[in-house]
Amino acid sequence: MTAELTTESDPRTPPGSTEARHGHRRRRSGDNGQARAAVLYLAPAGVLLIAVMAYPLYQLVQLSLYEYGQAQASGGAPLEFLGLGNYATLLSDSRFWMVLVNTCGFAAVCVLGSLAVGIALAVLAGRVRWLPRTLLFLAALGAWATPAVAGSTVWLFLFDQNFGLVNEVLSGLGWQGMAGFSWTYDRFTAFGLVAGEVIWCSFPFVMVTMYAGIKAIPGEIVEAASLDGASAWRTARSVLLPILRPLLIIATIQSIIWDFKIFTQIYVMTDGGGIAGQNLVLNVYAYQEAFAGSNYGLGSAIGVVMTGLLLLITVIYLWAQRTTGENT
Repeated sequence: MTAELTTESDPRTPPGSTEARHGHRRRRSGDNGQARAAVLYLAPAGVLLIAVMAYPLYQLVQLSLYEYGQAQASGGAPLEFLGLGNYATLLSDSRFWMVLVNTCGFAAVCVLGSLAVGIALAVLAGRVRWLPRTLLFLAALGAWATPAVAGSTVWLFLFDQNFGLVNEVLSGLGWQGMAGFSWTYDRFTAFGLVAGEVIWCSFPFVMVTMYAGIKAIPGEIVEAASLDGASAWRTARSVLLPILRPLLIIATIQSIIWDFKIFTQIYVMTDGGGIAGQNLVLNVYAYQEAFAGSNYGLGSAIGVVMTGLLLLITVIYLWAQRTTGENT
């Protein structure tokens, strides 16, 4: 065994020699063994995930191909196969495209806000003493653990038109126009209010994830960059960010999935989608079509479109990150 290891590591061994070929085969078989072990470890979770997700997705897709309303659900009328009829109706509806734009813009603001606040507080937590760091984590985890309905109700109370603390403070500071201001009447202020609540309850995940990654980086790496004359920004961009990229990918994908399918905050804070549906997002729109409108087939089609969009966004983001990593 010692002779074999010596032969593999000897730089004088010709690349095409028998010893080099044997060393390459041993390394390749070792990599295959690790891959097989990883598959065996992940197989139970994969089987469970498929069992839990495959049948509901199959039922969702199947339901979207039929005319399925209250009459069909109660057994008073037979199912009528429409094929892609629900999708054609959906794509030809201008309201669907407005809701899709709302959803993408709202999710983008929430994701970027959660990442910015979470990363900034993770860096701050790594630079302060243990007492303020503990208080910061307790406050963040408290926001994270707050149920969505309770958090939305508290934010509505704080920004209430007549009795809200925010309006009173702003008007007391000289902004007289904020006295009696309605945050949920205008389309953009309502979206901004909901986005603030979503960021408030989402940034702790990013903060905890990035803080764990920052603490796992050896101090010698940062010290070496500092000795080489790199600025703090250069160190963060060229040293820390490549190391933290896997964690950043996880945090970003999770945030995209969570924020793209927001339902509770929009439904509670805008009273079901705002005035004339101006604050609708896809999840609330699907709920209105399926349950309020008793059009379960069309609601299922919206769910299928949402799932496809999320998969597409995730694949594009992973491809972009991989391309960026290879270029750097």
